[in-house]
Amino acid sequence: LTSEPTNMDDGYRDRTAFIRGAKDIAKEVKRQAAKKVGRSVDKVADEYTKRSYSRFEEDDDDDYPQPQDGYYRSDSRHNEDEGANSDSTEGHDEDDEIYEGEYQGIPRAESGKADGLGGPQAEGLAATGAQFRDFGELAGERRKDREELAQQYETILQECGHGRFQWTLYFVLGLALMADGVEIFVVGFVLPSAEKDMCLSEPNKGMLDPGLIVYLGMMVGAFLWGGLADRIGRRQCLLISLSINSVFAFFSSFVQGYSTFLLCRLLSGVGIGGSIPIVFSYYSEFLAQEKRGEHLSWLCMFWMIGGIYASAMAWAIIPHYGWSFQMGSAYQFHSWRVFVLVCAFPSVFAIAALTTMPESPRFFLENGKHDEAWMVLKQVHDTNMRAKGYPERVFSVTNIKTVKQLDELVEIGADTGAWHRRWRMRLTSLFHQVWGNFLACFSPEYRRTTLMMMAVWFTMSFSYYGLTVWFPDMIKYMQKQDYAMRTKLFSREKVEHFTFNFTLENQIHRNGEFFNNKFINMKMKSMVFEDSLFEECYFEDITSSNTFFRNCTFINTLFYNTDLFKYRFVNSRLLNSTFLHNKEGCMLDFSDDNNAYMIYFVSFLGTLAVLPGNIVSALLMDKIGRLRMLAGSSVMSCISCFFLWFGSNESAMIALLCLFGGISIASWNALDVLTVELYPSDKRTTAFGFLNALCKLAAVLGISIFTSFVGITKAVPIMFASGALAAGSFLALKLPETRGQVLQ
Repeated sequence: LTSEPTNMDDGYRDRTAFIRGAKDIAKEVKRQAAKKVGRSVDKVADEYTKRSYSRFEEDDDDDYPQPQDGYYRSDSRHNEDEGANSDSTEGHDEDDEIYEGEYQGIPRAESGKADGLGGPQAEGLAATGAQFRDFGELAGERRKDREELAQQYETILQECGHGRFQWTLYFVLGLALMADGVEIFVVGFVLPSAEKDMCLSEPNKGMLDPGLIVYLGMMVGAFLWGGLADRIGRRQCLLISLSINSVFAFFSSFVQGYSTFLLCRLLSGVGIGGSIPIVFSYYSEFLAQEKRGEHLSWLCMFWMIGGIYASAMAWAIIPHYGWSFQMGSAYQFHSWRVFVLVCAFPSVFAIAALTTMPESPRFFLENGKHDEAWMVLKQVHDTNMRAKGYPERVFSVTNIKTVKQLDELVEIGADTGAWHRRWRMRLTSLFHQVWGNFLACFSPEYRRTTLMMMAVWFTMSFSYYGLTVWFPDMIKYMQKQDYAMRTKLFSREKVEHFTFNFTLENQIHRNGEFFNNKFINMKMKSMVFEDSLFEECYFEDITSSNTFFRNCTFINTLFYNTDLFKYRFVNSRLLNSTFLHNKEGCMLDFSDDNNAYMIYFVSFLGTLAVLPGNIVSALLMDKIGRLRMLAGSSVMSCISCFFLWFGSNESAMIALLCLFGGISIASWNALDVLTVELYPSDKRTTAFGFLNALCKLAAVLGISIFTSFVGITKAVPIMFASGALAAGSFLALKLPETRGQVLQ
């Protein structure tokens, strides 16, 4: 009586094991067949989702169905349940399909025991193997998805056409690029006035150099916003970065302290640093292949317009008292502050215009947001068709490929904890994603491209920014030399009972004697008194600039309402002399700045000179290719550097500046287009931001090195610039040509 049930149980278990093995074989054959013939996108996504959930199920959880695709390992209790309910599916899979194929030897949970491993150990190894297999398969699927998406996206853009929508976006993003061009010039233009208005000492002046303030801020901003734009969106990041730029630019026009002004300009640079990487990536994702090179080059013109705007505003505002006004007895809002405020307008206008534009549909598709991308592309299509007179044309695309998404590393819910913990987790997760995306630019697939692009960006920036700042400094040096040659020298003069009520300028008085003289209501510009005696003299209503008294003696002298402060008396003695109602603060006198108009004019001409290069590069970019444009322009710029030997006067230096700028701009346009097209959409702004940050670092080095040789020698700047450009043109030819390829 007892043996009969035992035999029945043994038969039942054998039958259950047989059914389970048959099902495992059928499922494995199905998986192998699916890998050979290729499965649809929805089927693969469903399979991956089920496998992912199966890894998180508890062994003793019977509330959720087991995955029906792939093989599943469980304990004996689950196997018994499965066997007890498998009669209806014996010999068939879940889709009622019968498969033929070779058994691949799929290990079951029990096989681990035969090898000396317990059930939990075998299950752990199997789960780990499945996880790595799933990740590898997912990476391959994502790569395949991107290739299919690139081809389909190009076809969709061609159906949408090029028209009103792209031109509207062109002007909106052009304002953002214009703001970047303005930022480069702002601090350099206001530096002479800010030095006087803020009473800056010589050690502090160097820190206000644009190569140490604006470029450093832009370097940080380019890397930061470029990385974030690939994760949270091009439009959103651009809005945030422009807002930061405009806010701190506005604050910098009102602050009175030097350190606060310095901080505001630094943060303003951080904000505008994201403009170039995001703008070019953003615009490229709305352009079809045959339009991309040309229209990205046209977009570069707005950087030139920004420089022209800054130069023109500086010329019209800074040297004129009419723009200044006073707020209270101590606050002076001089014209250079008005100029800083006006230079924030392009950024403000760009923010207002950008709020009317949609996010990049390519970004949506890369992040699995199909419906949002479809709506944007439909908007592009309908806008262009209405403008062309075909409002009846319907957007025919119904389904767009999306890139399969990786599992989120952190799931943040309301029950995670306090709000600050949730934000900390979000920021930590975002940081890891951005950093991982940056490191992916150095993966074996992109390492050579990234290293070559780093070298080209660095050499181009080092030579271009170094020379464009060196040219104006050389012109200033020549002007100072010419001014010094016209200095009048007076020696051992004796002046008694005389009233000076006219301007004294560019004079040196040595060993003079001034007895009972009056200096009333006058200006002193670039005046130096050395080893002179002033006895019973009277100074009233004096405005001075670059005026000093060295080793002089003052006896019974009265100073009333003057700006002759103590630092103007170098090693001088004041005996029985009195200062009454001295002027407060540092007086700002624009009439003493002989170089202001010339410097603004030189910058205006140098920026305007790139217009022909912009036009030529836009018309030829898609005809001769990016590499030929880049290498050819770099070689021509290298040759033009040797003409600097003949720059012996101001006119020659201005002409050489215009020549160099007009030639080199074509290489910059080609480099921008090449950078956009060499990287896939999920790494585009990250790579562009990193390379642009490296560009700003090279600019700082180039400016520092080149300007240190002003007035010393031309040989070093010429050799550095020509050598860097030659190296850049050679390396550029090693890069892959991207003309004619779809956007990755």
